[in-house]
Amino acid sequence: MNKSKNGFIKRIKSFGYAFTGLFELIKSEPNSRIHLVATVGVVIAGFFLGLSNAEWCAVLIVIAMVWVTEAFNTVMEKLTDHLFPEHHETARIVKDVSAGAVLVCAIVALVCGLIIFLPKIAVLFH
Repeated sequence: MNKSKNGFIKRIKSFGYAFTGLFELIKSEPNSRIHLVATVGVVIAGFFLGLSNAEWCAVLIVIAMVWVTEAFNTVMEKLTDHLFPEHHETARIVKDVSAGAVLVCAIVALVCGLIIFLPKIAVLFH
């Protein structure tokens, strides 16, 4: 019984570590704060415009894609800076490719958002 209680406590603590990581991401990375504002704006707009279940799924998937790639990009940058304190061509490539992944996800999220939101916004003006 004590073993299962310890396992449960470890699981609870792991959630705490995960939330701490998200707060650290938002606190330390200016781009993540832009993603946060965009996320809140899109969610509010989604409720206001009455997205369908399928539209919500698409929106939430692309939001998650951007957040996950931003988190991995931050990890790659921090780890690369730690391993290569001096300028190093490999470090530059790692950081640029990682940032490129975020850019790809952000562009896809924007395009999906336009596909979903523009027709709904157009209806409001007609």
